Amino acid sequence: MQYTDTNRPKERMSGDSELDALTTQPTIFARGEDKISERALRALSPQEMLWRHSSVAGLSDALIMMVDDEVLNIEMTEAFLIEAGYKHFVNTDAPELAVPMMRKELPAVLLLDLSMPKVSGLDILATMRDDPVLRHVPVIVLTSSIDPHVKLKALEMGAMDFLSKPVDPTELGLRIRNTLAASAYRDYLSQHDGLTGLPNKQRYHREVAVALAAAKVEGYHGALLHVGVDALGRINDALGRSIGDQLLQRISKRLASCVQTEWGGELSSEHHNPTLYRFDGDEFAIIVPRMDGVHSAAAFINKLLEDATVSFRRHGSPELFVTSSVGVSVFPIDGMDPDILTRNAGLALRHAKQAGPHRYEFFSPKFNELAQSRLDLSAELRHAISRDEIELLYEPRVELATGRVVAAQSVLRWRHTSGRIIEGDELTELAGSSEMDVALLEWQFEELSKHARNWRAAGLHPIPVGISASLANIRPSDLGHLADATIAAGMEARHLTLELQHVGVIDRLPARETMEMAALRKKGFRLAIDRFGSTSSVAHLRSLLCDEIKVEASFLRDLGRDATLQAMLLGIGDLARRLRLTCVACGIDTAAHLAFLKKNGWDQGQGRLFGEPLSGLAFAARWLTRSGKTHRVLLPGESE
Repeated sequence: MQYTDTNRPKERMSGDSELDALTTQPTIFARGEDKISERALRALSPQEMLWRHSSVAGLSDALIMMVDDEVLNIEMTEAFLIEAGYKHFVNTDAPELAVPMMRKELPAVLLLDLSMPKVSGLDILATMRDDPVLRHVPVIVLTSSIDPHVKLKALEMGAMDFLSKPVDPTELGLRIRNTLAASAYRDYLSQHDGLTGLPNKQRYHREVAVALAAAKVEGYHGALLHVGVDALGRINDALGRSIGDQLLQRISKRLASCVQTEWGGELSSEHHNPTLYRFDGDEFAIIVPRMDGVHSAAAFINKLLEDATVSFRRHGSPELFVTSSVGVSVFPIDGMDPDILTRNAGLALRHAKQAGPHRYEFFSPKFNELAQSRLDLSAELRHAISRDEIELLYEPRVELATGRVVAAQSVLRWRHTSGRIIEGDELTELAGSSEMDVALLEWQFEELSKHARNWRAAGLHPIPVGISASLANIRPSDLGHLADATIAAGMEARHLTLELQHVGVIDRLPARETMEMAALRKKGFRLAIDRFGSTSSVAHLRSLLCDEIKVEASFLRDLGRDATLQAMLLGIGDLARRLRLTCVACGIDTAAHLAFLKKNGWDQGQGRLFGEPLSGLAFAARWLTRSGKTHRVLLPGESE
């Protein structure tokens, strides 16, 4: 955008007069220097910094402003900088407009001429020096004056650099690039913690306000988490500040890794991900821009507590463990003012520390009670297996065309001592937050082996059984070991279907792990992509060869009210047939669901319409036979 003073009188010249003026009046570049070689231009480009740093990644987007009373100088400079790779400019040939323009849109660097009518460059520098914001704008002076006192005066008043006209364009490009880089690095240092490299408290306060504004518009909840290292002061006193700093660096890396695993997940909004910051002393903070419920926040906080626990040992001394505590304030429940929410999170952290190390507390008493209940459940899950509170059940998978039971779906259920039944996603999340997911999966394989042996001993014909496993929680090689152990216990590979969730993880695994999936298939195990349409998509069919896809149950939940879901289901069914994959519909709970799927030629399905999950013994008695021809499901209204 070009700003000009429309009130300034302009004298019209004849063609000869204009030519004479151009040949006698100095321009910003010497004659013949307005064009330089392509190679030299590349060297000036903001993308070609020899010193690369995250703080200078966006130099080409920096706003460059130029104030010069000669329009030709402005046009030549902008043409040159555009060719060098810069994108954004503002300018004016009316110096009296320069300061208002900068207050309206702050430039990253100012190119300033000194000798101008009405308002000189020195006048502009004086005004900028007295302004708390403008005084930080880097200024490169460009002038035809050769008076050394003028140069010293400009530098004294805050100019960062000084170039005499005519300017060598290569030098100008390098001065601009280096000035922008130094300014960007200065801004980086002002917003980041020197010990850990994390964004600091100053940036945290600014971005809390941004997160609250977005949450207000979208109408969702979020949270501020303050994480404090327990007893860091005693460690500094006993072992020295250097040891304390090393611990803070280790904890910051572990917290950063934990926070990054939530990017793009249920704790993220459309434009914001959870972000970690470091305050002074022993404290960190996390902005959670979106929180669907206390269960998701509690699971994340529990993982934070585990990841923030570090151990260290000094020579000749016993191993020490350092833990952390967490305080949480939730918006909008605990307020929508950044200062109040920050204070509330700090109060919650203080109360958590007073209650003992390695704890967390919500500022809201109601949320705190619910979250503490979830934390207690996570702790109790570790003992649930030894107390025989976990059971492995089976629900039938049905061939929709005939109604015959063709496979079984394993279901884990926790009968809590309080009488509460915990299963499905809630049990999966609890297992993940308490690091019990792999142990629970191993127990599930062992129980399946035991049930299969019992069925075979009774002379019953086995059918394939599906077991769900998340690749986000277990490596393919470990899954392969569990599957091989099941076969060693007497089960046939063709009777075990490994139903894989979060299969997108496989793209980031080492090649040997990817090869493990192909090896499992060669051994005869069936592979299924679970929750198709939710944690997996069409793209994953290219990265993982499988035998079947299981469609997320939510597709059927609103089938009657959403024509889009109907179209999507038809498309998925057609895709599976073209790829010769078995297509399994999950969540068939009504006769209307079944009628739609049968009408459109779906292969198989499972859901409560076909019966509740049964124990291994009850399932065998109800569905398995010695002949190998399984029983047919009787739907509501049908008789034997």
